[in-house]
Amino acid sequence: MAKPNFDFVKRQKELEKKKKKEEKMQRKQDKNSAHPMEETGNGVVL
Repeated sequence: MAKPNFDFVKRQKELEKKKKKEEKMQRKQDKNSAHPMEETGNGVVL
């Protein structure tokens, strides 16, 4: 029976976490750029 390659598994988990973190940062940037600060008629900045 073959033993598991723990280094490979660990590396895959690290890559998955990195990818997820980058996707989250991209969503935040998209959200911020999709709603730029706009002034309303009463002078309040959203």
